[in-house]
Amino acid sequence: MIGVAIPAHNEALVLAQCLQSVLRAARALPDAEEVRVVVVLDACTDGTRDVAEGFGVHVLATGACNVGMARAAGADYLLAHGVRWLAFTDADTEVAGDWLHRQLALRCDAVCGTVAVRDWSCHGVAALALAAHFAASYTDADGHRHIHGANLGVCAQAYRRAGGFPPLSCHEDVALVRALEASGARIAWSASPRVFTSARRHVRARGGFGDALLAAAVPLALAWSGAGAR
Repeated sequence: MIGVAIPAHNEALVLAQCLQSVLRAARALPDAEEVRVVVVLDACTDGTRDVAEGFGVHVLATGACNVGMARAAGADYLLAHGVRWLAFTDADTEVAGDWLHRQLALRCDAVCGTVAVRDWSCHGVAALALAAHFAASYTDADGHRHIHGANLGVCAQAYRRAGGFPPLSCHEDVALVRALEASGARIAWSASPRVFTSARRHVRARGGFGDALLAAAVPLALAWSGAGAR
């Protein structure tokens, strides 16, 4: 059995697209292996539960408001149900139809994938400059060294050996991968499993990917405004 864990903090507006893509990837596995999907409701106060239950996936609830604890809760639930592989993504992310197949095909203990952004428009005047900056500074190719909870996979045994996700409010994915490296896990740094994530300005996990984009967007917007004023 394959497991997919998705932490969600007030993600009612975007979760449906994520689940549609994950269930499509589950159906596309060539061996028709069972896939168990769990959405971890992390201090949700909106309709995220209703969206998740509407797709018939499993739901857990936590009030921690801590993404590391949410991912760990999802992993623990899936491991208790006997999964051999854990795949992780985020509620504001859409995975490719062959996402799970690509992770498994790499035949490693863990897979660190890249992310892509389809729509930068929420960044207004800085959108084009930010997209260009991201394209120039981000390595979307095999051999990269990016770590994203939105595109991460690990076999159950390696996850247990590494001690799982620590209870961190940010960079819990980085901490897990470092622990995997220390344990001797074979890690594929691959751009093959594809996901498309949000560039939204209202981020959920402070200090993560969204904040990194915002930090780059501010000076780009100021530079654009200054150039336009001359």
